[in-house]
Amino acid sequence: MSDDLLFAEDTDEPPIEVLGFWKVLIVDDEPEVHAVTKLALSDFMLNGKRLTFISAYSGSQAKALLQEHDDIAVILLDVVMETDEAGLEVAQYVRNELDNHFTRIILRTGQPGQAPEKHVIINYDINDYKSKTELTAQKLFTVIIAALRSYRDIIVIEENRAGLEKIIDASTDLFATHSLEKFMQGLIQQVSSILGCARDAAYITTAVAAPKPIDKQSPDELYVFAGNGEYSQKEGKKLQDAVDDKVYALCREALRSKKIVYGDDYVVAYCDSKNRNGSLLYLTGLPRKVGETDKRLVKLFSDNVQIAFENLLLTNEIEGTQREVIERLSKALDHEPQSNRHIERMVLMAELLAKGLKMEDRKVKTFKLAIPLHDVGNTRISAQLLHKTEPLTEDEIFQIRKHAEFGYQILKDSEKPTIQLAATLAKQHHERWDGNGYPQGLKEKEIALESRIAALVDVFDALLNKRPYKERWPLDKVKTTLKEESGKHFDPRLVSYLLENIDLFMQVQHDYADLEQQ
Repeated sequence: MSDDLLFAEDTDEPPIEVLGFWKVLIVDDEPEVHAVTKLALSDFMLNGKRLTFISAYSGSQAKALLQEHDDIAVILLDVVMETDEAGLEVAQYVRNELDNHFTRIILRTGQPGQAPEKHVIINYDINDYKSKTELTAQKLFTVIIAALRSYRDIIVIEENRAGLEKIIDASTDLFATHSLEKFMQGLIQQVSSILGCARDAAYITTAVAAPKPIDKQSPDELYVFAGNGEYSQKEGKKLQDAVDDKVYALCREALRSKKIVYGDDYVVAYCDSKNRNGSLLYLTGLPRKVGETDKRLVKLFSDNVQIAFENLLLTNEIEGTQREVIERLSKALDHEPQSNRHIERMVLMAELLAKGLKMEDRKVKTFKLAIPLHDVGNTRISAQLLHKTEPLTEDEIFQIRKHAEFGYQILKDSEKPTIQLAATLAKQHHERWDGNGYPQGLKEKEIALESRIAALVDVFDALLNKRPYKERWPLDKVKTTLKEESGKHFDPRLVSYLLENIDLFMQVQHDYADLEQQ
């Protein structure tokens, strides 16, 4: 035996790693066409993804399959099937009824005279027209390559558009938590599309794992802050609970080494932080290897996204601090103990009413900040008088009623919208719908909507909870009183909404009960 044969080189090629599949729908009433097409494209691969075939033998069957699969990349479509124009009807169904302008439609016909090319191209939104006789195996291969590249690029553009839309939408109110999450989702989607994460595969996911405010015993715990794909349902979960052990180990390694880790179909990017432990950008299901240009983009993203994220968190923290200071100050000025959560309940119930009446989000936000100051005029009233348990004299009632004007005078000169609204609330929250309130005797819509809401939730909460001058009332008695005062003390529309959604308001009462009652 020769040495050449004994030591011959192993010529077996390493197995090709498949990163996913392109879906191709074959629509033709001839089974042989399906078999030949699958055979001709059996070894097809583009960007590491092979073809997976779906077969339909009639136009009606094709429509049903298109409803089941919204990620079909290419349709190879026959014209004449159960009717002479069944294929053309499928093309119209895809574009007009499904509003799908992404899927590439290649018309294949064995009877060109039945559907002339010029007529079809002009009147139907198809992407290519071929006679079956001209589609050799090589030409079919070329046509599919061109169609898939077109589909791939369109999906990347759509991903960029959708990501940019999320960023723009969130930018209108970046300081709300849900908008911050949407903003991060938009950024994630932008990076994902740049790396070729088209939405044609269900497992394509992107997620940011970022430290959230957590208990002091686990300061290094990571949470999924925002995510797309698989991770869109895992926001707020601990990272260890949201991913498998392998992914969790990769994330911990990236966090420890403070580097970007690249795999065959994933990226774990460390995002540096000046004030925190840093965060991670985790993308998986990439359809191709990450190139040098892609790596520069990921590095640029990881270097800058955490700075923007922390600036937004800081703004949120400042706003939260401002809100808490106002709430605590209002309690102190109203001579209420910190265990009393009347103000917190008022804010939340006022928000329920305002949103239920379709008040603009911007106005709701201002309202929530202003409402804790509605009783600021009580600073001019003695605590002894405010908490008196015996019946008040006429002079004492007169003195207490002055708090509405006092509050207005304290706040009225501000140029800030929140303080301006607080001044209005201070002055009007004891006005009545029927005009018998004070200090001005305003009626109906002469009273600001915010003041009408404040008046209702203030009394509703006072009736349900213990006060120095009264015990708690049962809910049925409170509801009866509100019905009796609808159109008298309160705006009837507000009373109706509150009573129709009483469970929402009682949930606030339960969740924010005074601390001594818990």
